Amino acid sequence: MTNILLRNGFLSLMLALLLSCGGGGGGGGGGGAALVAASALGAGGPVPAGTGTPGPLGAGGPGSGLAGSSGPAGDTGPGATGNGNGIGGIAAEDASSATASVGDDGSGVGSGGTGVSTADATGVGAVDGAGSIIVNGLRYDTKTATGNVEDAPAGLQLGMSVKVIGPVNADFTQGTARRVESAADIRGPLASVAPGQGSFVILGTTVTTDEATVWADAAGLAAIPAGSTLQVWGLPDTPGVLRATRVEQRAPSTPVLTGTVQNLDPAQRTFRLGGLVVDYARAVPSGSLDGRPLANGSIVRVRADAASAGVLVATLVQWWYPLPTAEATTAQFAGIVTEFAGPGSLRVLGYPVNASAAQITGGPASAIGNGVKVEVGGVVSGGVLQATKLKIRHVPGTGGPSSFDLIGSVGAFRSPSDFSVKGQPVNAGGPDVVFVNGTAANLRNGVRVNVHGTQVVNGVLTAATVTFE
Repeated sequence: MTNILLRNGFLSLMLALLLSCGGGGGGGGGGGAALVAASALGAGGPVPAGTGTPGPLGAGGPGSGLAGSSGPAGDTGPGATGNGNGIGGIAAEDASSATASVGDDGSGVGSGGTGVSTADATGVGAVDGAGSIIVNGLRYDTKTATGNVEDAPAGLQLGMSVKVIGPVNADFTQGTARRVESAADIRGPLASVAPGQGSFVILGTTVTTDEATVWADAAGLAAIPAGSTLQVWGLPDTPGVLRATRVEQRAPSTPVLTGTVQNLDPAQRTFRLGGLVVDYARAVPSGSLDGRPLANGSIVRVRADAASAGVLVATLVQWWYPLPTAEATTAQFAGIVTEFAGPGSLRVLGYPVNASAAQITGGPASAIGNGVKVEVGGVVSGGVLQATKLKIRHVPGTGGPSSFDLIGSVGAFRSPSDFSVKGQPVNAGGPDVVFVNGTAANLRNGVRVNVHGTQVVNGVLTAATVTFE
């Protein structure tokens, strides 16, 4: 009897502790923030049963204890691979993977006199490398990160849009990820294609591509059959336009749509995303910063059961990777320039940026303008990102550099044309591939390499250089 009483008392204590901490509540957009946002939207009501899979305990963020993704089974929640951090994919550490690079002090972050601050910064962009992960050229150590990757059963992959929270150094080259979140931005049937412009239309939104777009299972836009269902990760452009960073073919599934809110009608509980009207009367809101209500100009991700007659009946409205507003917060993000009035006044992802004192790379300052894809980093002051760096990544009609890097051990080696690093397939068998500190003959399983390439087609990174570590 004494043992039974002790056991029951212990279980009661554990339950009380769990309830008192609210199940965790990691990054922004967790359960508590969602309830505040629900009040702001006026949606209220319980979470619809069976609409998704909760994320890991205490994860917060999209799909965590809320409606989650309304995609098909296996498309929600954390990736299936990895070390239990909910990220998986190319972020999973292999047995021999040390995160320190040449010149580091062994801590996994660059020394170089800059160091990594202890304050969390926000990074938003597309994954352009692994080792642990690289976002906008900034290499994050993810060994201790938690996260939530939706719509991707295999975990995080090149080209997926992400939000990373964690301290970074002053040069925006090294950081430590505390939390990583990612979800698809558009999913739906291909409505039309403009091959000459490298664009296509899904759910009333025009999706544009550039040299850095990752083609996961096709040779490019021309190789995708008409009417295919595509799942796209990308960066919101002007209203009704999204710049694709990764494109996958999928089986027909429930819709996902990301864009800028227009024509908001709180009375009718509708707004417009591109060419579709979104009815959010039954939607569960998630991820608003500071409990701010939905407004024209907000960038959101909408999940729905179906789209018909130009209307998307939303089941979930997520604020799309909300950027920080607090003073002195560090942020780095990629996006398309809008509302350009000079280097001192422009917007990226709808966020006001002052780049008048920024170090500009990737092209001349005169190349910056509306429609140009850039990466910016700096500190928030007065509601404006005071940028210390701006890198030009793509200029319409001119193009720009694309860059992917994999740092890790060779695996699944069959030949120089067929191996993987961090699970990402690589082809280094081309005649123009440059090998440093070795030759193609040195490639074999377990060898540490740094692979650099400029395009991913049919899911394979074509290597330009391979450096043996």
